[in-house]
Amino acid sequence: MKTPKEFLGWKTSPKPHITLNDEFYGHLAPFRLPFILTILVMLIGTIGYMAIDNFPLMDAIYQTGITFTTVGYGEIQPISDMGRIFTITLIILGFVVFSIAVGIIAEVVKKGEFQKTAKERKMLYEIARLKKHFVICYHNEFTAQVTKQLRTNHIPFVVVDPREDMEEIAKKYHYPYFISAEPHTDEGILKSYLSSAKGVITLADNVADNIAVVASARLYEEEIGRHKYLIISNAKNDEDAQKLSKLGADSAVTATNLMAKRINAIAIRPEMENMLEEFLYRSDTPLDMEEVKVSKVSWLVLKKLKDAKLRTAANVTIIGITPKEGQFIPMPKGDTIIMPKSKLIIIGTSEGIRKAKRIIKMHTKPEELGYV
Repeated sequence: MKTPKEFLGWKTSPKPHITLNDEFYGHLAPFRLPFILTILVMLIGTIGYMAIDNFPLMDAIYQTGITFTTVGYGEIQPISDMGRIFTITLIILGFVVFSIAVGIIAEVVKKGEFQKTAKERKMLYEIARLKKHFVICYHNEFTAQVTKQLRTNHIPFVVVDPREDMEEIAKKYHYPYFISAEPHTDEGILKSYLSSAKGVITLADNVADNIAVVASARLYEEEIGRHKYLIISNAKNDEDAQKLSKLGADSAVTATNLMAKRINAIAIRPEMENMLEEFLYRSDTPLDMEEVKVSKVSWLVLKKLKDAKLRTAANVTIIGITPKEGQFIPMPKGDTIIMPKSKLIIIGTSEGIRKAKRIIKMHTKPEELGYV
């Protein structure tokens, strides 16, 4: 049975897996004493004015309020000598309660735990609204460079690191969201809202930490029954990279190999490297490149590549095909057969790639292709 909100089509804001409600309300516990004392004094004052000088209920509440808060509005109707003695007593009680309240507030503010919890709680709710973000594990120089590129390309991310000074680090390196926890623990996984993330990038200096993150992410995806995360990890050497790949990392990158390949590419084909730098790596480039998977139910299955007519219909070019079980085919010819679960590497504008993906995902041949 649907709830009223579901029936009316109302959407509720995503809720974080860890809300910190217990900690938040725990910090508010010291305020219970002054709150109870305030209610008690207001009750005593109201009853006193009604009993001593026969005040009507609302007049008694009003007189108690202005007396208790010492605002100095005076008597709203004549008060007897006994009533004035009662008023003096009420003023003293109000001053005592006010002093207690100020002392408690000052103590809570001085500790800073309430403000810290409130800020973290607000951030957790903001993180829960993210979709297809990346969880970046551990802060270091690599993290600063990676997140800089992610910000440039408007890709959301959360940085997770156990350091206690993560707030200062986040301000310095412009991390919009951060979690101070071990990334491989339940706390780190749940607070970073990994359930809705696109993937994990772990950049620890120690390979053991990267191994723990990769293993935890794979176990978590099995636990919640979702599709595989994209997991990228750094490694100090090829041996560590192989270990990480065996444990489930989609890509394990070593800085030395990456730099060697980049230098080699520049040395052999400097013009091509400059072209890639100009058209693919810049954030304001008009071109984009994406890998698109052909599902088993796509109308393109067992069709020739030229039948897709993607260059005419979407103004994109297929520069490579990787069959499910086979070697990568660069610059495929028009007679190449598209097999189920093949991956097409498409280059073109962002709008063109979106249109091409829509055409590829359809179960029947689009009518629009009959006119091109």
